[in-house]
Amino acid sequence: MTNRQRLSVVMIAKNEETLLPACLDSVSWADEIIMLNTVSSDNTVDIALQAGAQVFHTDVWEGFGKQRQQAQRYSSGDMILMIDSDERVTPQLRASIEAILRQPPSETIAYSMNRRNFFLGYLMRHSGWYPDRVIRLYPRVLGYNDNLVHESLETQGVSIVRLKGDLQHLPCNDLMLFQQKQLSYAAAWARERYQRGKHCSLFSVFSHMMGAFIKTFLLRAGFLDGKRGWILAMVNAQYTFNKYSALWALNHVVDRDAL
Repeated sequence: MTNRQRLSVVMIAKNEETLLPACLDSVSWADEIIMLNTVSSDNTVDIALQAGAQVFHTDVWEGFGKQRQQAQRYSSGDMILMIDSDERVTPQLRASIEAILRQPPSETIAYSMNRRNFFLGYLMRHSGWYPDRVIRLYPRVLGYNDNLVHESLETQGVSIVRLKGDLQHLPCNDLMLFQQKQLSYAAAWARERYQRGKHCSLFSVFSHMMGAFIKTFLLRAGFLDGKRGWILAMVNAQYTFNKYSALWALNHVVDRDAL
């Protein structure tokens, strides 16, 4: 056991007092918990401190990718488990992670896990929401990219190993709050694509929106999730419309101003 790798749980948070306690309880066995707090106005910081987490602060938001990079820099473990406040590590997943920590370290292996997503209190077994594999456990030499939204771990030259056990995810207990988050994600996505010089037509806005609905409800069998599957398909279509229409609008304003 003396050669066991140390685990740092790393997270970013803002105003997460409702979901945070259960999240922190599910990873209380880690060697350290690192939280980067972005100007929370509720009890997020107090809850984290009471749970034994190390809390660091920033009043600057540079996007999800860079926030995760900054949070990780405060960690000291050999392995990183990146988690969000609306996620929980299940007992089976914990056992899988602890087994990895007892193995010899490797800088070229990262680990993925199934994410068990709940939508309005219902476990979504279809709609593209299960198994929803995500890479969250990795050696500290790796890190996230700079994406403003939909950030991901840089895994070039890295082997990905699947872990047993699920990461429970509660992204939507409140539909309107979920929609507000989706709208902010769409705005960030559009700004990022705009900065890269991307364009889209009105036809592209429409076709991507319809494609998102068909993909969720039909191709990913969202209809088997019942009423919630239909609502989720509509939400995905709306999110996609917001993304592409915002990108179209950014380019349209620039073109008009250039006249």
